[in-house]
This record gives sequence, structure tokens and C-alpha cells, in this order.
Amino acid sequence: MEGIIAGRTASDMPGLDIAEQRSWQNFLDSALRMYATLNRGLTEQHKLTLIDVRLLDMLDKSETGSARMGDLAEALMSLPSRVTRQIRRLEAQGLVKRTASPDDGRGVLATITVEGRELVRKAMITYCQGVRLHFLGQLSRPQMAAMGENCRRISTGLKSSGSTATFGRA
Repeated sequence: MEGIIAGRTASDMPGLDIAEQRSWQNFLDSALRMYATLNRGLTEQHKLTLIDVRLLDMLDKSETGSARMGDLAEALMSLPSRVTRQIRRLEAQGLVKRTASPDDGRGVLATITVEGRELVRKAMITYCQGVRLHFLGQLSRPQMAAMGENCRRISTGLKSSGSTATFGRA
């Protein structure tokens, strides 16, 4: 099965040599598995998705416990409509509340509640345990440092391109 992805051999991936394709596929497979594993653990133990935990953690760490909906969407790299649905769901659970922005009546702030703070702090323990077990535990310190640096470089490149890279057409 090695070298075959969706019925194609690695050398059949246009523009990528075998080593490049394997590197990409290994990264993508591990990232998707990691996301699914963390998400499953958080959902089972706390009834929160990984994205819920990230959002609640951002609110918990903010000076005021609040953030503008648009800022949350940007930080989560998500569509504003998706964040609005997520906030509505968390609001129904009593974990956040929405209010009009005091600076701009058109803006909406999401604010973490006391219950939200309590739950996200418990969920962060589960999250960190999962990261340590499934990610950090698989790497030596030098590998961890290299992984962190490589991901930082990739992220910086994507940020500077506006994440709207133009791809070649076949």
C-alpha cells in the first residue's frame, strides 16, 4: 500500500516527487488523526469540540473575558457565520453570552461566563494530556524543536501570502 494514495502512486502526483508527496501525506495524515483524537477526547469528556476549547480558551485568556465576533473568526481562521453558530451553541450551554459592543453598537462581543471558565480549565487539562501523549510523547526534544520551527515557518509563509496562494493550472 505504501506509495499509493487514492489509487495513484506517489510519482503520479503532478508537481511532487515521491519524497515530497510522502512528506506531505505523512504530515496531513498525522494532523488529521491528531485533530480527530483530541476532538474525540474533548467531546467524550467535556461535551466540547477542539474548536470550542480553543475559542473558550481565547476568551478565558483575554483581559476582559470578551472578544469581538469578527476577531474570534479571524483567530480561529473560520467564517464569521460558523463562529456565530458556535457561539450560539455555547451560549445555549451557558458557557458564553453575547452583548453589543460598547465601542460600536453594530459589533457583537462574546464573553465567557463563570461556568465557561470552569469548564474550559478542566478541558484544557484533557487537551494538554492528549497533546503530550499523542504528539509530544512521540518526539525527542530536538525533533520537537524542529517540528515547531518548521510549522512556524510554514505558518509565517501562509500569513504573509494572505493564505490565498495562487496555484498553477494544469
